[in-house]
Amino acid sequence: MDRALTSDPSQAAVEHLVGFGRHLRSKGLNVGTGRILTFVCAAGALRPSTRRQLFFAGRTSLVSRPEDFDLYRKAFDEYFGHTLIEETLSALLSGPAPQVRVEDPEGLLGEEQETVTPLGETTEQGDEGEVTVRMIASAVERLKQKSFEQLTEEERAACYRLIRQMRVSMPVRRSRRLRPAPKGERFDFRRTLRSSLRTEGEPFRRQWRHRRIKPLPLVLILDVSGSMSTYARALLQFAHAAMKTAPKVEVFAFGTRLTRLTRALRKADPDAALLEASALAQDWEGGTRIGDSLAELLKGYSQAASLRGSIVVLCSDGLDRGDPDVLAAQMMKLTRLAHRVVWVNPLKGSSRYQPLQQGMAAALPHLDVFVPGHNVASLESLAELLSSPSFRR
Repeated sequence: MDRALTSDPSQAAVEHLVGFGRHLRSKGLNVGTGRILTFVCAAGALRPSTRRQLFFAGRTSLVSRPEDFDLYRKAFDEYFGHTLIEETLSALLSGPAPQVRVEDPEGLLGEEQETVTPLGETTEQGDEGEVTVRMIASAVERLKQKSFEQLTEEERAACYRLIRQMRVSMPVRRSRRLRPAPKGERFDFRRTLRSSLRTEGEPFRRQWRHRRIKPLPLVLILDVSGSMSTYARALLQFAHAAMKTAPKVEVFAFGTRLTRLTRALRKADPDAALLEASALAQDWEGGTRIGDSLAELLKGYSQAASLRGSIVVLCSDGLDRGDPDVLAAQMMKLTRLAHRVVWVNPLKGSSRYQPLQQGMAAALPHLDVFVPGHNVASLESLAELLSSPSFRR
């Protein structure tokens, strides 16, 4: 999401801080507008005078997962260097405290705009020389917390744009087969002996083998029945975002039967991809037979979809018209094949929800994770969950 800066010369420090947040995002870190805003506010309040102080101000506000610290450190050294860090620290110490104005350049918030100071205070208009940066912050956070079924058409389009910006980073696993490598974990005696024949039996060059690191496959199974009509398109937007960022993703839709949408969602244009996907799913907004659809998946697509060792995310409200015993049996088979099985239920977003439906009650004992999926914030949490250390082998 673009953020335009004012032309005041005293804005140099904020330009550098915001640019660093964008630099982290380009490296694949999940750095949203709220985190960048917090970083700017923290730097304005703390007035760091050393490189170390600015480094930890950013690490505290811009990243939260320990596995991202090394990437953050490299990106910090790469972006700031020696000259830019001196300019940033000098600007923070010499000028007034940076002030941030929240504005909506894409029309997400309507007419609502406000100015936020580094300490969280609000002002109607900045003083002369005030450093401003146009960002979407608090109103977008409120939009992320709003359920999909309560959105207007304008808010729904804004949420779709937010979902398209999500990044799904899959955990990795070590392959079982050993591959030749310049440096590895195991000595390759056979290849070393073979290469020594070229040097009259002297093993001058030692050969090694190692196990390759591969990301786990992701399989998304989306319910497009009538009871899921207010959530299905948002879930398809999430699937399209996952197709763009994760290396190996398979997407299926089901109502009364199963439809493979992987090829349709590979298109770069999200609108064209979703239009073709909705045309393929001929049972859109129809009935729901989860057990029969899973049986078709396991029988016809178990090899093509790489179900074995994959992370399976099933998105449904659990309102099933089929036999719950069939659903329980298919879920048991799916659990044996998959590395993890995640069920995303939009109804779980309500504090009063209880999984008492026959379908949901039959599937629940076979799940590894049961999470909500009713708004943008819950889908962001799902993306973070998929990349968490607990999902690694």
